[in-house]
Amino acid sequence: MSQAPQPQAGGATSAPAVFTQALPSYLDPQHLGPWGIYLQQVDRVTPYLGKLARWVDTLKRPKRTLIVDVPIHLDNGSVAHFEGYRVQHNTSRGPGKGGVRFHQDVTLSEVMALSAWMSIKNAAVNVPYGGAKGGIRVDPRQLTQGELERVTRRYTSEIGIIIGPTKDIPAPDVNTNEQVMAWMMDTYSMNEGATATGVVTGKPVDLGGSLGRREATGRGVFTVGVEAARRIGLEVAGARVAVQGFGNVGGVAGKLFAEAGAKVVAVQDHGGTIYREAGLDVPALLAHVARQGSVAGFPGAEVIANDAFWSVPCDILIPAALEAQITEANAARIQARMVIEGANGPTTPQADDILRERNVLVLPDVIANAGGVTVSYFEWVQDFSSFFWSEDEINARLVKIMKEAFAAVWQVADENKVSLRTATFIVACKRILHARDLRGLYP
Repeated sequence: MSQAPQPQAGGATSAPAVFTQALPSYLDPQHLGPWGIYLQQVDRVTPYLGKLARWVDTLKRPKRTLIVDVPIHLDNGSVAHFEGYRVQHNTSRGPGKGGVRFHQDVTLSEVMALSAWMSIKNAAVNVPYGGAKGGIRVDPRQLTQGELERVTRRYTSEIGIIIGPTKDIPAPDVNTNEQVMAWMMDTYSMNEGATATGVVTGKPVDLGGSLGRREATGRGVFTVGVEAARRIGLEVAGARVAVQGFGNVGGVAGKLFAEAGAKVVAVQDHGGTIYREAGLDVPALLAHVARQGSVAGFPGAEVIANDAFWSVPCDILIPAALEAQITEANAARIQARMVIEGANGPTTPQADDILRERNVLVLPDVIANAGGVTVSYFEWVQDFSSFFWSEDEINARLVKIMKEAFAAVWQVADENKVSLRTATFIVACKRILHARDLRGLYP
């Protein structure tokens, strides 16, 4: 128990002691990993928050963290256990929203950071969501289809106590897709005793999914890329583009840039790196990846070392794979005029500084890849109303929101002479903390 302040000479009373509690190791800004990167980003934006800075620790502590055991029967009759996570970072502006990834390297630090970036992303495009994220530490390539379904359903049951259409809405992420979302929706619905299509987004269209959702993130990357190119005088037609990751994000973005007249000269994925100075045949490459599972073996392309990807002469670089890909080790070799972050957290703060010093414009993940969650919001709204829009309507609404959000961020960056990442955090953090301030603390 604390003691009351003691009177000083002259009857004055000393100021009340300020009580602080040491941060757990996983919240420590010096902790290595994605969460540490996010905390550094918050520290950079704090001086721009004005009176709202009194609430900044709200951003540094997840609201709720759930770690679950996911046991299943394997096809051979044995029992396997996997570790699963669901983190709700902030819900001041609405229910949690964020994907679920299945990957052998998933960690709590990663999921915490991804949930926080979802808070920033949702606030940046001004959709009424907070941030959340989930994951299972599992290599889905080692599972049969039946085992994958059992992992998904058991995980959904375990996190079912904190998710729901008005509480927390999962979506696809790395190694999860429409089928996984269908299993999640069905499992939650069976446990609730009623069909709840709005519990997840990114579902098959026949189960309440939205047209345009699969391409939404890549379309958002393309949209903000074109807006930024116009502002820096970069002509998209004829521009050279390099893409890391060629799935729903990188593949769609690459396709849209190619259709706009750009040349996709290099692509890297888990199968290797290919290069063609005259430009790759993007439709043929997408078909090849769909058949073979990677870019490896694509005819007519030169195979180059994976590390050489970062030195490829290009105008636009799109990292659309995993986090922490652009680091101090390779940032100085990047030749692009513009980096568009299709992945979450692909650039470390140190690399960010190097790119800024070299006058490379970085379009941060929290605005560049927000197209997916924007159309997820459209899907959620459509599920509640049971009224569905055409794909043209969805794409038009998406482009409008992305352009308006990017324009607001660009203006803040220009006014404060800061990077687009810091500007996005300024916009988003102010919205989140203003909501926190208006709501107050309960009880």
